[in-house]
Amino acid sequence: MSENVFCCAYSRDLDLQEASFSGRLCVHMLNLPNIITLTRIALVIVFTIALTVDGISPVHNTTPMDSVPFSGWFVPLNAGLCVALWAFVVGAISDFLDGYLARKYNLVTNFGKLIDPLADKILVCAAFVYLSYVGMCPFWVTIIIVFREFLVTGLRQLAVEQGKVMAADRSGKWKTAVQLTYCIACLTHLSYAGNLPEPLHSLSIGEGGFWLRELTMWASVALTLWSGLNYCIQSRSFLKG
Repeated sequence: MSENVFCCAYSRDLDLQEASFSGRLCVHMLNLPNIITLTRIALVIVFTIALTVDGISPVHNTTPMDSVPFSGWFVPLNAGLCVALWAFVVGAISDFLDGYLARKYNLVTNFGKLIDPLADKILVCAAFVYLSYVGMCPFWVTIIIVFREFLVTGLRQLAVEQGKVMAADRSGKWKTAVQLTYCIACLTHLSYAGNLPEPLHSLSIGEGGFWLRELTMWASVALTLWSGLNYCIQSRSFLKG
């Protein structure tokens, strides 16, 4: 009888300890920076749905954006694209914010190290696929970027299986920043054309807008290849094992 009581009490203690550990783990994972990161993934859903709500795509519009008449500051040419643009902008800002908060308040977790770059990949890849669809970004650029993201995701998974974490390095962060800049420039051009005050007007249409998009596109390609090579070099140690 006493043995049964002891076993039951011991079992309850184990259950309570396990529940307590699970609770602490959940709280540790779902801190503010990680919640912001998960919100960025949710914004991808908003982004993709917003691109289809109006049923109008710039690929079918034969009027060049630079020749669209001015209709007022911040008057969008397409409501769906406008919502998609601002969802993307909020997502881009959150990319800076979650990392800043995690470092400042010592809330860096292995979960955050893995999910933060993954959220960036989903957001950026969705934008590049759309921009290629509407003819603003060459398909080969999107293929390089998507291939690199799948490659790095695979390397990270292999690292996790061996008990290691491959956090985003400096070249990867620069790559993401330039890609976000390119995507925002393109989406702004499609959403507002010239319906923006200076200096945004000059960065949206005309030569200024053209060169901004060209330079950030080529910089995105270069940094994508460079950062991908860096990850391959980092992974040599556990790929050999």
